[in-house]
Amino acid sequence: MNAPTVPATVATLEVPGARLYYEVRGHGPAVVLVGAPMDAAAFAPLADLLAADHTVLTTDPRGVHRSQVADRDRDSTPDMRADDLARLLTHLDAGPAAVLGSSGGAVSALALVQAHPGLVHTVVAHEPPLTELLDDREQLRAQTEDMITTYLAGDVTGAWTTFFAQARIDLPDGAIEQMFGGERDPQSVADEHHWFAHEMRPTTRWQPDLAALRDSPVRIVVGIGEESGGQICDRTSTALAAALGIAPTRFPGDHTGFVDDPARFAARLRAVLHDN
Repeated sequence: MNAPTVPATVATLEVPGARLYYEVRGHGPAVVLVGAPMDAAAFAPLADLLAADHTVLTTDPRGVHRSQVADRDRDSTPDMRADDLARLLTHLDAGPAAVLGSSGGAVSALALVQAHPGLVHTVVAHEPPLTELLDDREQLRAQTEDMITTYLAGDVTGAWTTFFAQARIDLPDGAIEQMFGGERDPQSVADEHHWFAHEMRPTTRWQPDLAALRDSPVRIVVGIGEESGGQICDRTSTALAAALGIAPTRFPGDHTGFVDDPARFAARLRAVLHDN
């Protein structure tokens, strides 16, 4: 059963080089839900569920969908996105908050812990693609460069084929062509271009300060989908948890479990936050 849609306060915030779009729902302890490249819309069903007893902040990361940037040719780094989150939390007087970051958003959240630990009390880093933590990082770097070059040369389905192969995510025959080969929404194409051209490389190559994270007063939870076994973000998340000396926490679904089954994901997230 879907949760009822909760009215959201929609606004923007000017930050260096960008105008950030954000939404706020509900009342109670502050929870931030953030992705990269996923935008606020992807988190809306989960936000609606959590808004029953939380103030929930969602945002489009800089350069994506409604968060416009002054320079479309500038890279979006985890440190820049962490600064954006810090400015949002400060603007809303919402810290210290809990943050759920997924995929590239998990990398942004870890960067936020390093730079602004006073603004967060708990970070749930759900499947961050930190490939620099892996032994085969040189091969993965080369594959990433290949898919970026392929995409920028105009072979969209070829780039996505490499992407899903590297991620170890199996799709049905013809799915990539169906998803990316036909007529598409211009905004989705613009966001996709930003991801390949300006976000993928700095996100996957970001190297966490493991000592700072281990010593941080912020509680760090490394989340892995129950159905993500063998996928690259299972490997990166397992490596991060081991480096931090903590056990990973299992969440429903796979890399996009919060989209596929927000009710189960919300229940698990509530339990994890309550354990704090």
